Amino acid sequence: MIKINIITVGRLKEKYLRDAQEEYSKRLGAYCKLNIAELNECRLPDRPGDSVIKNALAEEAQAMSKFLDIKDAKNIAMCIEGGQLSSEALAGRIEALSLEASTLNFVIGSSFGIDEGVKKRADIRLSMSEMTFPHQLARIMLLEQLYRAFSINNGGKYHK
Repeated sequence: MIKINIITVGRLKEKYLRDAQEEYSKRLGAYCKLNIAELNECRLPDRPGDSVIKNALAEEAQAMSKFLDIKDAKNIAMCIEGGQLSSEALAGRIEALSLEASTLNFVIGSSFGIDEGVKKRADIRLSMSEMTFPHQLARIMLLEQLYRAFSINNGGKYHK
């Protein structure tokens, strides 16, 4: 069974988002070993300069590295400049990657994004949409799409 790590900066604050995460985590348990790693977000001033943001992203990247360095893992950076896939295409990509790797790491950065070094280490850069979503909601959307992908790959009825 493939292992999925969702490496995310920050914690879910709202109960309804935690409930949604719990529900999709439970559903995904039939298809994969899911781990959600909530990393600490760097505290920044109200209007941080570019160098302050760059340093914060580098610090967050350091915390991500223990996951990104896993042998036999594929790293997927969730970032705005990434390519977009349909649900069916994501399902196909996950199926293909699961033949190459035992672990898939999906990285969701802070509201300032992901460090360039993490993006360079990514095997895939993936964008959910050209629209902007709160990072907490993006996590739930990713979990739903992972569940949908596994359902597609296993002939489930969830995807219509």
